Amino acid sequence: MFTGIIEEIGKIVSIQKGQRSSVLMIEGSVIFDDLKIGDSVAVNGVCLTVNAFEHRSFTADVMSETLRRSALGTLKIGSLVNLERAMLTGSRFGGHIVSGHIDGTGTITGLRRDDNAIWITIQTTEEIIKLIVEKGSICIDGISLTVASVLDAAFNVSIIPHTAKATTLAQKKIGDPVNLENDIIGKYVQRLLSFESANEKPESKLTEAFLAEAGFY
Repeated sequence: MFTGIIEEIGKIVSIQKGQRSSVLMIEGSVIFDDLKIGDSVAVNGVCLTVNAFEHRSFTADVMSETLRRSALGTLKIGSLVNLERAMLTGSRFGGHIVSGHIDGTGTITGLRRDDNAIWITIQTTEEIIKLIVEKGSICIDGISLTVASVLDAAFNVSIIPHTAKATTLAQKKIGDPVNLENDIIGKYVQRLLSFESANEKPESKLTEAFLAEAGFY
């Protein structure tokens, strides 16, 4: 589990491509203070497992499902990525609940500066849009952000200077893909409502008219 508060920007130093998978080697500094084999690290919002590490770099396997769901397949050697270790119990929770399980991707379609802020418009699928609400939370490339507004097929966020400096988001260009994870609470609510709707009991035929016809009145 993560919070969407990025700890540092790392760099892809090696990519070993398989038939439908890959192994990434990622360079960093801050997250290595207590990193162990088997630990979870969110890389651009994707929860990956550390399978080996050496001084200031670690490797992680990426399976075909992850490549299909996320934008990790577009990374190249030298690409910068947002890194966050799994959250610790008892620490401050500055973002929102982030699982690191990507729902899909979006495409940056607008960038606009507004004094000290940068407005970013992201176009995505209907399945993701329907779980986004204004002033709700969204995770973009691992960054916990507040939704400023929701459009028919896109949404807007606005980032402050600290977020621009501490993450890779301000370096994105129009047309770039980003990983998206909807608020997990919204996903559970949607699942519950769809389950109840699918299992809704048929309307009862026991009415006053039926009882009258049967001689109970």
